[in-house]
Order: sequence, then C-alpha cells, then structure tokens
Amino acid sequence: MEPTGVLILDKDAGMTSHDCVFKLRKLFQTKKVGHTGTLDPEVTGVLPICLGRATKLSRFLTDEGKRYVAEVTIGTATMTEDAHSEVVEARGVEATAFTAADVDRVLQTLTGTIEQIPPYYSAVKVNGKKLYEYARKGQTVERPRRMVEIHQLVRTSELTFNDNVCRFRIEVDCGKGTFIRTLAVQIGEQLGYPAHMSDLRRTMSGSFDEAAAVSLETLMALETVEERMHYVIPLEEVIKRWPTMTIAANRERYIRNGGKLNDVSLEFELFTVYNEEGIPLALYRRLDGTTDATVEVMLTID
Repeated sequence: MEPTGVLILDKDAGMTSHDCVFKLRKLFQTKKVGHTGTLDPEVTGVLPICLGRATKLSRFLTDEGKRYVAEVTIGTATMTEDAHSEVVEARGVEATAFTAADVDRVLQTLTGTIEQIPPYYSAVKVNGKKLYEYARKGQTVERPRRMVEIHQLVRTSELTFNDNVCRFRIEVDCGKGTFIRTLAVQIGEQLGYPAHMSDLRRTMSGSFDEAAAVSLETLMALETVEERMHYVIPLEEVIKRWPTMTIAANRERYIRNGGKLNDVSLEFELFTVYNEEGIPLALYRRLDGTTDATVEVMLTID
C-alpha cells in the first residue's frame, strides 16, 4: 500500500526543502512526496511533508499560520537580510542607543496587518522569474508589496550589546507569506539602525509543532518503510482539523465516487464529509467564495 499521511520533519540547517523531499522519496519508496512551505536552507524546524494521497492537501497546509523563534541583530544589514551573506551597511550601536522598552514598543507597532517588501533573495516571482534570479544577475526589478498578518510578536530575551551591535530573540506567530528576515529589517528601521535576522527556527506550522517532529537522521537509522510509518500522521487524523458534514446513507456511494455537492450552506473553504457511522468519506473544497455553493471532492478517504 502506498505510504499516505503527513510527516512532521525537523529540518536540519544546510538543506533545502527540496533536498528533504528527495531523501524522503527514497526512505518511503514513493514518488508522491511534497512539502508544505519552503524553509530556507539555513533555517531549521518544522516542515510538514505530505505523502501519497495526502499531497493533495499540500497547498492548504501551506496556507496555515506559522510560529518562529528568531534572533535579531541590530547594527548591520546584509544582502540577503540574514546572516549568510556580506554586510552591506553598518552603524555602531551603543548600549545607551535604546532600551528593552523601546524594542517592545516597536514590536507592538509591527503586530497586526503590516506591509512587507519581499527580499531580493527570495522565491517570490515577478514577471515569471523568481526574485533571486534577478539578484544573482545583478538586475533590479520593482518588488511587489504585500500585506501580511503578525498575530503575535514578543521579545523573549534580554538585549545584548557587544561588538557594536545589539542582539535579542523574538517569537513570531504569523500568517502565510511573512518574511521573518524582512521583519528583522523593519524592527531595525524603526529603531533607526540597519538590521538583519541572524538565526531562525520554525517551531509550528498550522497545528503541527516541533514536539511531534522527527529528524532525517532518526528516519535514516530505521531499516524499513513500516518502521518509518510510525512517524506519519494518518490521513484520517489530518483531516480532523477541518469542519465536518454528515451525509445520509443513501448518498454514501455517490460521495465515495467523488460526486459534487450543490448548495452547501457552509462558510468554510474545506470540509470533510462523514457517513452516519462517523467514518470519513471525502474531503471537499468550495468552488467559489459564497456560502451557498457547489463544492467538489479533493480526495476520497479509503
């Protein structure tokens, strides 16, 4: 049987998300493997991986909120907005430059709906090309502004002043599309200094947190696919995160065959259809944005 479900990977530094997918295809002996939101190579932490039929859920899991812990360095800016490229601007930070209370006030102003301009070294596309493709050729292009949601932004350490910079750690709960690198730069701007993100770890993606995550090293130490499947959340468990609808017994076969539903009065984009015995039959998605709409099956649950 094809491996199916969601694996919560604890990604190591130095690997791209695609590197992880490549390795997991071999470990689970299946081509159907997809990640749910890119993590930069040097970023560690929670990367949900969909296997088998669960790959149809990838884009919906990608859209869910994320939580990060990060270190912000005030005093130097870099080409890539993180610690892995050359410094392009520096301004010495004295221990009297600002206080912890000043930092907290800045974090408060950056909580809620804020505007960001994606970094040049990112996979955001402009005119069909990724921004990093322009950057690597030394080309400039107008970057799209985007509105992102910062649900919570708090400082989690004291301020440390040394070597003409200030460092402190933050925790961020945010919506999709948020660049923590850019957020670090924005914090510095409001304090009046260049800045960059010097460390980043994702601790939660949707409802999947690091407590349930497993490393590639652990998976590679196991000998069989069956052993590795113990770390995979079954599809039936994953879909419990979405709203439910119960269907009459005389429509069960229709649902199992992937039939569409009309005039469904649900305010949700995704929902799971169960039979009267409480067995999940299929996951449906809305075809338009109204509350009374035709919905189509995304996948049936065997």
